[in-house]
Amino acid sequence: MPVLALDTSSAVAVSLTDDEGALLAARSDEQQRHHAELLTPMIAAVLADAGVDRRELTSVVVGTGPAPFTGLRVGLVTARTLALALGIPARGVPSLDAIASAASRQLPAGTDVLVATDARRREVYWALYRLTGPGGIQVLVPPSVGAAAAVPANGALVLGRGAELYQDVFVLDGPVVAPVGTVLMTPDLLDGLRDPDPAELARLSLQRSAEVLDTEPLYLRRPDAVPQPARKRALG
Repeated sequence: MPVLALDTSSAVAVSLTDDEGALLAARSDEQQRHHAELLTPMIAAVLADAGVDRRELTSVVVGTGPAPFTGLRVGLVTARTLALALGIPARGVPSLDAIASAASRQLPAGTDVLVATDARRREVYWALYRLTGPGGIQVLVPPSVGAAAAVPANGALVLGRGAELYQDVFVLDGPVVAPVGTVLMTPDLLDGLRDPDPAELARLSLQRSAEVLDTEPLYLRRPDAVPQPARKRALG
């Protein structure tokens, strides 16, 4: 009973898992401005890699952001359309949750992590979590957006692409090394937790199977391009 999961909140990434969350196949591409061209062929490739026909899928899971408008919309529309065509549920999970969930498999329970991803304009999308064990996370502060310098890390380990982009703000000691308690943030660990892993989205959706997981996007702010207001016609 395979589950297809995809995320376009940063890179374009697609995973296929079984109904217990075991990874069957995965592909990703870090090009951040070609979501529409890359996503559909990548889904076909992942299904082919695993030898799975799309009619065998039981659900489609998609990262709901937060992320910039255009890339995120591509993933959400694709997930909804595919699910509708196959008559299966589309389920949404916040993309930042996936990075925290991946961290929970590498870091001790009780560790607080702040996940920060690129929101441009010297801002980050961020959320604060407490790790409760492998695959277990507690949301302490839900997703938000703001200037990197104003995000209250409060001693938490900072993960995600935002930790790389704004090392001057988040890093406590060394290029990408931040010691907090007994945990040492190493470059290798940071690299593995840069972007959301769709397989983690699938696993979280399975954990939350009793919940309603809608696919409403977390844009958190207005798109950069907005229509110009109509000019008032002068009366002569």
